[in-house]
Amino acid sequence: MQELRPSETSEWYTPKYIFDALNCQFDLDPCSPGPGHWVPANKVYTIEDDGLVHPWEGLVWMNPPFGGRNGQVPWLKKFLIHGNGIALVSALTSSGWFHDWATKAETLVFPRGKTKFIRPDGSVGKSPGYGIVLLGMGDRANKALRQCKLGWFVDNMNWVDFEDD
Repeated sequence: MQELRPSETSEWYTPKYIFDALNCQFDLDPCSPGPGHWVPANKVYTIEDDGLVHPWEGLVWMNPPFGGRNGQVPWLKKFLIHGNGIALVSALTSSGWFHDWATKAETLVFPRGKTKFIRPDGSVGKSPGYGIVLLGMGDRANKALRQCKLGWFVDNMNWVDFEDD
């Protein structure tokens, strides 16, 4: 694990404009920075709560910890099993985990440009080294992604993995 300098952080928050574009009220944010944050969720689990061990209900917003080579995978597995919500993950399309898990989402949106995340102090981070993708599961999430106009929308419900043939 890389050691962070005092000015660095592993906490990066989703910009508010993404939620404005999605126009959704979520039932749960299992990876929340805490109550009072701008994520429109009725219930939150913080890092202290460990959202992976609790049950998920309703429409979920998930921006999981990005740490480690496959750090998003346990969260992504639970998200896909839950089957109702929108997840924000790194768009590392050449990674094995991306092909194994992210491609199982019903819909995807690849936002235009690189998303500049918000630091805990409210400042805007610099352009990251890679883009993100929003993954949708369930009718409400898929409709929100289809209508959000954040970038390239992919309807993945009829996708065929030719390696499985």
